Amino acid sequence: RHFVAGQHLAHELDHGLEAIERRGEKAVIAAAFALSLAGSLAFALTPRFGVGLASLFLILVQIVTGIALSMSYVPSPHHAYDSILYIDETPFGGVVRGIHHWSSGLLVLLIGLHTLRVFVWGAHRYPRELTWLVGAGLFFVVLAFAFTGYLLPWDQTSYWATVVGINLNATAPFAGPFLSDFLRGGQEIGTETLTRFYSMHMLLIPGALIALITLHLYLVIRLGVTSPPWSKDAARGERELARGRAVRVRRHGLRLDGLAVRVHERAPDPRRRRPAD
Repeated sequence: RHFVAGQHLAHELDHGLEAIERRGEKAVIAAAFALSLAGSLAFALTPRFGVGLASLFLILVQIVTGIALSMSYVPSPHHAYDSILYIDETPFGGVVRGIHHWSSGLLVLLIGLHTLRVFVWGAHRYPRELTWLVGAGLFFVVLAFAFTGYLLPWDQTSYWATVVGINLNATAPFAGPFLSDFLRGGQEIGTETLTRFYSMHMLLIPGALIALITLHLYLVIRLGVTSPPWSKDAARGERELARGRAVRVRRHGLRLDGLAVRVHERAPDPRRRRPAD
């Protein structure tokens, strides 16, 4: 088994070296991760705890790539789209933005699958009710991340998608109109809207995310994890299993980020259309 694994790793490295010669800067990032699409999907869809660890890793990827992008992004309607073009023209800028874009979509998918698995396995019941509530809060925080970040490229697609999203919020009872006015920052979507979305995306939401993740991980380590209902040892060694799987998050999480790199190489960001007018 170890011999076969070694052969597979050697094949991946050879593939990465060949890719460097063919694709230039994108391949440098892809080869550095040295990942396979099949391995990424296999870990992401594993039924035992892999989805949660993969989601945590993708959150870390979002933080790192988001900080890198913020150094060149200008949150102004007159310069936001041009700054996106500038990022794509800088060395590795397009790759970093592609990782950030595709990883965000994959993160929403994985955290949704993780929430579904927890509910189906009954992991939300005693004594893990608080773990479930904090995890549900994390799910909505990630959705807020995706919603506020979608407007930042300031192109036609992101602009009108945000218009639809804000108008949908306005239809909610009681707090809906107030929430839409707060998000819009005025009568129309413009400078105030982009500034608010950028500040929430970079300051407010990350603070809530870090606090909830810290509490969630503490509860998972303190209370342990839940094995499948059909498992005979559902209550045996769960806390130790949680610690052991946390050690492996780097190796398997990198495969998921390699998935984002490969998707970006074959399908560039589809949102780069005409700037919003």
